[in-house]
Amino acid sequence: MNKEGIRKHFIYFMCYAIIGWIYEVFLEVVVYRWGFTNRGELFGPYCPVYGFGALAFIFTAYKLIKGKTLKEKILYIPLVFLSCMAIATLIELVASYLCEWTTGTWQWKTYERYAINFQARIALSPSIRFGLGGLLFLYVLQPLFEKMCNKLGEEKVKVIARILAVIIAIDIIFTGYNKFIH
Repeated sequence: MNKEGIRKHFIYFMCYAIIGWIYEVFLEVVVYRWGFTNRGELFGPYCPVYGFGALAFIFTAYKLIKGKTLKEKILYIPLVFLSCMAIATLIELVASYLCEWTTGTWQWKTYERYAINFQARIALSPSIRFGLGGLLFLYVLQPLFEKMCNKLGEEKVKVIARILAVIIAIDIIFTGYNKFIH
């Protein structure tokens, strides 16, 4: 992948990380009515695990439908759904262990309330939602993000990617300092 491709994928990563944060806050505030808390591990309004999940979807399941006819894309829905569900569940499981190792806990321990769960780290209900989210990402959002980046052009993509990289780098430094030094 060339530098422009890397920059575009970093922008996709950040877009999906922000969408994931919005989704998490929506669930917490509107659906469960627990009240607002920052659902990410960092200070900013993004959940990097969603960015990593979306990139995993793009590099695997998106290849099944990109460039295909509408009929072919429709036929692939079950396979794309199952792929996204499995990928996201694996990422969530690994992320729970990483979070526990670095911070002592993980934010979705509430999975214990689901009938089908593994150590409150992964659960069937969220896994199904991740599969559905993957369909939304790959069938609707990713084509839009690709068009957006292509319309922006290489120079603007470069500037946006650099600005986003600086923002998240500063956030990681401050979060690390705040969590591990204090």
